[in-house]
Amino acid sequence: MLLTLEERIEKLLSKTEALVLLTNKANGYWSMVKFAFNIPLVLTSSAMCIINSISEDANEVKIPNIVVNAVSVLIMSLNNSIKASEKCDLFKRLSQQLLLLTGKIENDDIIDENEFKILAMSYENLVNDIPFEDVPNRFKEQVAESFRNRYLPLQLNGCSGNNKYHKKVERNSGGGAELGIVERV
Repeated sequence: MLLTLEERIEKLLSKTEALVLLTNKANGYWSMVKFAFNIPLVLTSSAMCIINSISEDANEVKIPNIVVNAVSVLIMSLNNSIKASEKCDLFKRLSQQLLLLTGKIENDDIIDENEFKILAMSYENLVNDIPFEDVPNRFKEQVAESFRNRYLPLQLNGCSGNNKYHKKVERNSGGGAELGIVERV
């Protein structure tokens, strides 16, 4: 069954809105991770200042300085390997671009076939830029639940294993079992 242009526009809008929500949640998550790494760095820098200002003899604070420096280097190394700042910026940019695309779809009074193809291509390009592996599964599940009765992007509609299904089993009068409809729980 082929969808009409209007139905395809509605489908694209729904998928785009779902990804706006997902990228917003991912941006918030990575922003929190980035913040969590910055607090210990501020504390270790403050500790260094305090330790160095307490004593006039540099030999007395040599070991505490080494320990505080080692902790700082460890935190910075973890931060650099996780790349929370870059992920935060990426999800923020993608969220803004998806929001702009949603606005274009919603606010255009008339979308013809050619304009739809351009909008769909923009959507696909943005989807290709989203690192879904860096989005915690709980956010994927929350968005899938929020958009339960609407169209979802392929990455959220259960193909990635983030939706739980159960089977209704109905008994017929002959004593055998028939499988019923599979529903999302």
